Amino acid sequence: MTNVKGKWALITGASRGVGYEIAIFMAQHGCNLVLHSRCISHTERVLEEVKKLGVKAYAVQAELSDINAVNRMLDEIEQNGTHIDILFNDAAVQIAYRTDYYKTPVEDFTQSFMINTIAPAMICYRLIPKMIEKGFGRIINTTSGIKNEPEQAGYSASKAALDKFTKDLGSKLEGTNVMINLTDPGWCRTDLGGPHAPNDVKSCIPGIAVGAFVDDKKSGRLLPAQSFIGMTLEDAVKKAYDME
Repeated sequence: MTNVKGKWALITGASRGVGYEIAIFMAQHGCNLVLHSRCISHTERVLEEVKKLGVKAYAVQAELSDINAVNRMLDEIEQNGTHIDILFNDAAVQIAYRTDYYKTPVEDFTQSFMINTIAPAMICYRLIPKMIEKGFGRIINTTSGIKNEPEQAGYSASKAALDKFTKDLGSKLEGTNVMINLTDPGWCRTDLGGPHAPNDVKSCIPGIAVGAFVDDKKSGRLLPAQSFIGMTLEDAVKKAYDME
């Protein structure tokens, strides 16, 4: 199992929900953190909490629908001298629930793809070559199990595209110590999931982060967080080894 103590992780969407849970969990295991949100002020609480756990951390901001803002964020991380060892592409947007889905506006797709697919892909492209050069890297892209809901077409299509991107890129990393995999938190009670979701957001731990700890050189698999409920991290890692 990978020891993440002293490594640096970038978490997008770290201010709340699943991203917040990832940040706390990784800090508890000694991982230093770069915490992303759309606005620096949004991460004040989680930044204070992870620092109290004894790790180094700082916040960055970027509107993920603006690729120039994404690049500025990555420039800032480089200028700070931070080498990102672990990437959690967790931030996402669900534009609307369209009951009259035949009238879905094009903006549902353009915004969803920009934030949920293109921004994560561009972050991967920027960070993975440096991971390869260093000989270590973990990328965990957050997907969704949503299906058969044209009411959320932009969201579901953008997540399906992220799946395809991850698996295709994973084929080039297979067998190396730079690994890219998918995770699905399940339908959790978050700002995105809504108050009627069946799962508490804390149920996604440890499964949502297990991709950072596996060391079997496999890429492109799906690690559904709800499959690891109640498990220790060590047992979750062992179970992940058997997943394709």
